[in-house]
Amino acid sequence: MRIITCVAVFCIFLSSITALSAKQNSAVMPSPATKSPLAAKSLLLDISPVGTDRLVAVGEHGNILVSSDGENWQQVNVPVQATLTAVYFLNDKLGWAVGHDATILYSSDGGLNWQIQQYLPLLEKPLFDVFFKNAKEGVAIGAYGQFFRTKDGGLTWQSEFHQAFLLSDDVEYINELKQEDEAAYLDEIAFILPHFNTLVAEGDNLFLIGEMGLLAQSDDFGRTWQPFEQFYQGSFFTLASINKNHLLVAGLRGHVFSRNGEDANWQEVATNTTVLLNDIVLSDDERIFILGNNGMLLISTDDGVSFTKHPQKDGKTLIAGVWFKNKLVTVSDVGIKVVALPSN
Repeated sequence: MRIITCVAVFCIFLSSITALSAKQNSAVMPSPATKSPLAAKSLLLDISPVGTDRLVAVGEHGNILVSSDGENWQQVNVPVQATLTAVYFLNDKLGWAVGHDATILYSSDGGLNWQIQQYLPLLEKPLFDVFFKNAKEGVAIGAYGQFFRTKDGGLTWQSEFHQAFLLSDDVEYINELKQEDEAAYLDEIAFILPHFNTLVAEGDNLFLIGEMGLLAQSDDFGRTWQPFEQFYQGSFFTLASINKNHLLVAGLRGHVFSRNGEDANWQEVATNTTVLLNDIVLSDDERIFILGNNGMLLISTDDGVSFTKHPQKDGKTLIAGVWFKNKLVTVSDVGIKVVALPSN
């Protein structure tokens, strides 16, 4: 494996945060999301299966919707109006959603009801993804290297700073600043890291992707990270495991890269498009779908060796998707879309 071994020296610079307990936000109470008959046609940013019989989608204005068939959707009660960017379910009951204002929400009934675990509007930073490896241990990531960890199912969250992702020129500067001026150090590390976009688990490994070609792997659930040697300078937004030791990663300007084997190099895959690629979806009939801006849909039937373009006529951005009951169900800037697919 071509990686740069770099132990992530991190420091916990915020005390344990309970829901709505951070002093800087103690007087800021959120307003609940407003019910709207058009919620399923509004901007939605992520979608997740809940077991095998339900979907949950999240998006702007705190909207969360549930469906049992991917076609008919019901908006549920949500205690915030913050834009929600990602949702993840550990099983058919336990799920978490994250978004703007460093919001973290929790559901214990398969997405029908939600409660706040963290809400920090004065932080003025969004979270972009969340992942739990069991009912107790989870992590959430976001803009400017935000990284929160819980060991108690989200009752408390701790913020971590992962120095492994500093540019080499910044390491000495940050360490010196910490010794000389603690307040200036905390201000600096709040914005010095790249955006962390997505978390993906593969076996015992956790992968993290982000801006400026960030791609890293952890075998201890994100306590230390091993960044891969940089092979692309643009942002990555999605990563998927095709089969054992075969990974695909995609991002800006139509770039897709493949690594087949632990010791293999990353190789670029031709896509013949320059649109931003948002999500990789795997079907149960061995097709790979990549969703992109401007209605772009890429399809592979050969394990990601090649892709064909199938742009959608309406040109609407396909942001995220799932394969559900033999359908490609996606979220977009105009809400839920069940994509019509060409015959195999």
